Amino acid sequence: MAATDTPPIIKLGVNDAIAGLVLSVEAHWNQTEEDWRIFLRDGVVFGIRDGMRLVATAALLPYSGSNAWISMVLVSGTHRRRGLATRLVDACLETARRNGLTSWLDATPDGAAVYGPLGFTPTLQLRRLKLVNSAQASARPPSAATLDALCARDRRVTGFDRTTLLTAFARRSASRIVAANGCIALVRDGRTARHIGPLFADHAVEALALVQAIARSETRPLLLDAVASQGAFLEGLTASGWTVERPFQRMRFGPATTAAEEMPFAVAGPEFG
Repeated sequence: MAATDTPPIIKLGVNDAIAGLVLSVEAHWNQTEEDWRIFLRDGVVFGIRDGMRLVATAALLPYSGSNAWISMVLVSGTHRRRGLATRLVDACLETARRNGLTSWLDATPDGAAVYGPLGFTPTLQLRRLKLVNSAQASARPPSAATLDALCARDRRVTGFDRTTLLTAFARRSASRIVAANGCIALVRDGRTARHIGPLFADHAVEALALVQAIARSETRPLLLDAVASQGAFLEGLTASGWTVERPFQRMRFGPATTAAEEMPFAVAGPEFG
C-alpha cells in the first residue's frame, strides 16, 4: 500500500474475529477471540484492509444512557503513521454522533495526546498492574457472588448499565464473581493472563484482602487495572508483589463532568482486555 493510498473503511462482521485477534496479539494485548466477538456482535467494528489482510480496526460498543465505548483501536506495525487510526476513530465518532451517543475510551499516554485535540477530555487515571503467580494455588477461592449483585454495584458506581457486557464476561466457563466484606469483583480469562475487574469495595483494606484471596486461589498470571487515585490500594498491591506495567487515561468526548461519589478500585480493563 503506497503512502498516498486512501483505502476504504469497511464494517467488519463476526467472521473477522480471528483477523482482529491477530492485530491484538501483535500489540501484546490480552483480548481473546470471545472479546472480539462481543464487539463484532453487539457493536460496530470498522476496519481497513491491505488486500485480504486486516491492518487496522476501531470499534464502537453502545451502552445504555446514551453512552458508547470506543475500543479495539489497532494498527499493524507495517501500516502505522498513515492516519489509519484517526480515520477509524472519526468513523466511530460520526456513528456515535448520528445515534446521539457520548463516546468514551481508554488511551495510552501517546494515544491521549492524539485524542485530546479530537475533543476528548481526561477523566480517570488508570494503572495496569501484573502479578506473576505461583505454579500452584495455595488457598480456596473466596466466596461466590451473583451476577445481579455485580451489575447493580457496577451501575451504581459507573453510572452505566453494562449488564450485557458483564453477563458475557461472567458466563464464560472459567469466569467467577467473588465477594467478601462488602467487596465484589469479576475474575475472567484473557489471552495471556487472568483479569480481575471490575472491583468495588468500601475501603482499600478490604479491596486488597479480596485481591490477595483471589491471587492465592489462582495459578495463572493476573492483570488488574487500578484507579490511580486509590493510592492506598495501589501501594498495597505493589508492596505485595504486583508491578505497574503502564499507565492509561480514561477519556470522555466533550467537556469534563463531575466525578462520581464512589470510585471503583479496579475497572473492567482498558479496551476490556
